[in-house]
Amino acid sequence: MKYSLLFILGICTLNAFSQQPEPAKHTGKYTSAANVFLGSSGDHGQLSPAASYPFSMLSIGPQTYPHTHTGYEHNAKQFLGFTHNRFEGVGCMGSGGNLFIKPFLGKYQEDERLIKVKESGSPGYYSVGFSNGIEAEMTVLANQGMHRYTMPKGEKGFYIDLGYAFNGGFLAEEHKIEGNKITGFINSKTTCGAGAYRVYYEVIFTKAVRFESLSERKLLVLAGAEDEEIGIRVSFSSTGVAYAQRAQSTVDFDVLKKQSDAGWEKHLSRIEVKGDAEREKLFYSLLYRTIQSPYQISEADGTYKAIDGSTQKATNMMYNGWAIWDNYRTQLPLLSLAYPERFQDVAVSIANLYRYGKKDYATKNEPSPTVRTEHAVVVILDALRKGHKINTKQITDSLIKEVDGLDYGQPDKALEASYDAWALSEILRLQGNKELSAKYLAKAMEYKNYWNKDFKDITRSDVDRMQARKLYQGTIWQYRWFVPFDVKGLIDLIGGEQTYIEQLDYFFKNDLYNHANEPDLQVPLMYNATPQAWKSQKLMRNYAVDTVVQYYFNDNSRGIDPFVDRIYQNKPQAYVRTMDDDAGAMSAWFVLTATGISPACVGHPVYYLNVPLFRSVKFSWPKGKSLDIEVENFSERNMYIREVRLNGKVLGRNWLSHDEIIAGGKLVIVATDEPQENKNIWVTDVNAR
Repeated sequence: MKYSLLFILGICTLNAFSQQPEPAKHTGKYTSAANVFLGSSGDHGQLSPAASYPFSMLSIGPQTYPHTHTGYEHNAKQFLGFTHNRFEGVGCMGSGGNLFIKPFLGKYQEDERLIKVKESGSPGYYSVGFSNGIEAEMTVLANQGMHRYTMPKGEKGFYIDLGYAFNGGFLAEEHKIEGNKITGFINSKTTCGAGAYRVYYEVIFTKAVRFESLSERKLLVLAGAEDEEIGIRVSFSSTGVAYAQRAQSTVDFDVLKKQSDAGWEKHLSRIEVKGDAEREKLFYSLLYRTIQSPYQISEADGTYKAIDGSTQKATNMMYNGWAIWDNYRTQLPLLSLAYPERFQDVAVSIANLYRYGKKDYATKNEPSPTVRTEHAVVVILDALRKGHKINTKQITDSLIKEVDGLDYGQPDKALEASYDAWALSEILRLQGNKELSAKYLAKAMEYKNYWNKDFKDITRSDVDRMQARKLYQGTIWQYRWFVPFDVKGLIDLIGGEQTYIEQLDYFFKNDLYNHANEPDLQVPLMYNATPQAWKSQKLMRNYAVDTVVQYYFNDNSRGIDPFVDRIYQNKPQAYVRTMDDDAGAMSAWFVLTATGISPACVGHPVYYLNVPLFRSVKFSWPKGKSLDIEVENFSERNMYIREVRLNGKVLGRNWLSHDEIIAGGKLVIVATDEPQENKNIWVTDVNAR
């Protein structure tokens, strides 16, 4: 898709013991590099090492004691049991943790403890050994998975709680026992309790078992005394029990594990990086985190459940499980770059929400755990501009209704609503509706009134205070930069380019930036709208791999003692304290920065460049197409761009279009340790036609 240079800059200008868990053996080149325990301790990402599969809502993982945000704490020794879904890295108390299973020996005792003595994992696989001699393994492939338990001879069995949800969100369930299997559905509250979802399942024991009922939803499954290895097959569907049953396979555990590993290897290999070995491991650990969600909810025949509970049919894959407010500037753009064929269906699925009663948070009939969908209109525009096919005319009335109902009552909401109004204006313009487009562009430009009222004066005493003036998880300083669709207008409001640079300098010099959350996530890139783009190049590297100072935390506080360390670390206590990964939002920020490509503004398919964190980066797509990125003069000191060449042609700019990237070829970034002043190569008016 072609567009004028005049679009560009305002363009949106464990362990409790001494040993560490080991990655599972016999994994592929990329899966062996990924650390599934990253971010799984304390309030450092809200992640778990559950066995999972790309974009699958089934994930089998441990529940530990005491209760934590995601149900798992890496340093915990006591395990409660295992559950089969979780929305990774999101806020509130998360969601999932359904279908609870606990192995036991002898007669079942409710207070019997499982004490961890060893633990390992890799993408698609998790294993733990307990002090009583039980060893448990899990693996997942799409919507099917298996447990494998090695247990001493003698009495043994499993305790099952069908009314379990680790956030206390259980609502209802129905189940049926037949032979050695259980089928049914479970309803639970979504993240933040805003709505509800339903999951259908089938559980099959591979050995003869006997069921006993403890209560309406609690069962004992008693196994044979001579059985030393017992398998449990589990499958999920958001559509119905029959579809969950179809998802089951008859292959043994090791075959399923190998297939899962191969699937993860294929997904992770889309981006190949070469450089420092430890940094490569960090990269693939974070890439692994970015492709857990959204969840594929449609079946092989196209059947799926819409968010109003109705059964529908689609010709493409349908997805659910959204955290769009959190990840629309990082994770979703990364999917559009690395997995464009999948992003096509993701974008259609987001647009499809409007047909069935989309809400900012969840409906009462979600087909999977989910969080929130604000700024969906921006993602739809971004997909259109990247050449994806979406029938927006059938949802135009719903888009208009949503934008007309946006809240301008608080300073941050006024700026966010203006962004959505701008995106709607652009969608209407692409449809050829010039009159309505002009109306919503004018509405978007009213942000200037709100900005002058609340954000212009930075001498007021509350400008560095979290939640001042009812702001959501941020400060006046952090939100004042949020005008990605009109950076030129913002520069003018601030008082011109020089004042704009001075205020950005003050913002970063005084550590007012907050990388523990998303409200000001784009600000390190904002020097790109000036001749001092080198400052953005330095900031992106610093926040990715260097020691930084952070005073703000995701508990709505400005801490007395700062965080002074590297943000991204390949260990259980990763990230800044209180920093949620938010469905891959923060991991994707690192992945994009590491490749040297970051979205300038979602809604315009343009990416600012920085020096990659590796000597070479390669994006590979289906049908043999690829983009090879090479860094000349690579070193840790050389963090500034001296020159950019695309397919042998020198570019007099520090950005690439999405079309240029996806077309493939060779990108050479010449690095230097000297800041490079740029003049008259940045255009800052996104609204120039």
